[in-house]
Amino acid sequence: MGLSYHFSFAASAKTKSGDLEKFVKSVEAEAKKMGFSPTLVLNASFDSQERKEFARRLVTGFPVEDERLKGVVLPAAGMVWNHDQQHGAARIIPSKAVVLILTDEHQRETIFGFFKYTEKVLDIHGKAIAKTGLKNRWISRDFVNSPDPRFRKIVRRFAEAGFLESERDEFDPAK
Repeated sequence: MGLSYHFSFAASAKTKSGDLEKFVKSVEAEAKKMGFSPTLVLNASFDSQERKEFARRLVTGFPVEDERLKGVVLPAAGMVWNHDQQHGAARIIPSKAVVLILTDEHQRETIFGFFKYTEKVLDIHGKAIAKTGLKNRWISRDFVNSPDPRFRKIVRRFAEAGFLESERDEFDPAK
């Protein structure tokens, strides 16, 4: 088991994707100066099956646990991944994203940014069966298994802009 640097970001539901994109592009400019290459800023909607499959390459989805997801419950197509009927859990598929994809000198990709998820999980008949509790906010939770200080500098930028929700650095437990 290795050490990780965990972080989560959030922006209000009212925040426009264009405003987040502008911010993320400013972080991209700094990341390039730090030596990340190639980089990519993506402002996308996941509104088709093909795009939802692409989203799966970016994020595992947001975990939701709710008793109402137990048993023979059929969430609407394209709403969830990994529905566990026994435990009443699922991973919600994002509907939108504004993210920065960075590649380091070892060709490892890391994603920083925001995903938007639905507030309710619907069944195949369009009836709400569970709430996500996300209040339509833009949110992201991730980690890197690296002590590289460049990642902490990037997270600091998100913090300075008021987007850092939480941070835990197992490489430096004193923080």
